[in-house]
Amino acid sequence: MYEVLIVEDDPMVAMINKQYVMKNTHFNVAAVCRDGRTALEYLENNSVHLVILDQYMPQMNGLTLLRTIREKGIPVSVIMVTAANDSSTIEEALSLGIVDYLVKPFYNSRFQQALETFISRQDAFHDLSSFKQHHIDALLENNLRTARPAEQLPKGIQVQTLGKICEFMKENSSAEFTGDSITDRVGLSRVTVRRYMNYLIDQGKITGRMNYETGGRPCMLYRWSK
Repeated sequence: MYEVLIVEDDPMVAMINKQYVMKNTHFNVAAVCRDGRTALEYLENNSVHLVILDQYMPQMNGLTLLRTIREKGIPVSVIMVTAANDSSTIEEALSLGIVDYLVKPFYNSRFQQALETFISRQDAFHDLSSFKQHHIDALLENNLRTARPAEQLPKGIQVQTLGKICEFMKENSSAEFTGDSITDRVGLSRVTVRRYMNYLIDQGKITGRMNYETGGRPCMLYRWSK
């Protein structure tokens, strides 16, 4: 079981982060700190494996805390979860050896991906006393995926809306949905859902088939295929 410290001054975001961490049975939230100084004091007196770290906090911001953690040699991994999306913050965080960097708002699926990246690293360092090149390449590939700019989306497709629809479809991958049922479940307009479903079909992430057994006008049924 990996022990986690959440460092986040917004109580609502801290609660969401805790819920997301606890969804993964490999993790336990040991504590939640509202500012960097309190978090540093906790880390100096308690052992945890992973810190979920915000940037914008009172008394000591996330990067200052991260630098101090490294300077003091505290053996802990860090995932940044923050609204800070400027290049200088991201570059410094990466240079300080973070596992992953998530920009708010984010989705559970992306959060779980970050946790799995951490687990993969821990498994590699635990299982191997020495590394061949392909082991190192696999570890570095996780960092490259984190640092790589997001794919340019076509006009009319927004990353947050796309993530919302993808998460719904993925979490219900065993079922087929009409456009209207997706509209009701994700809270978007029919026109918006239709546009995003067409895009996802083009990307191969969902499948669509025409249902003629409605007793009336045929409708399209969509299913997650990834």
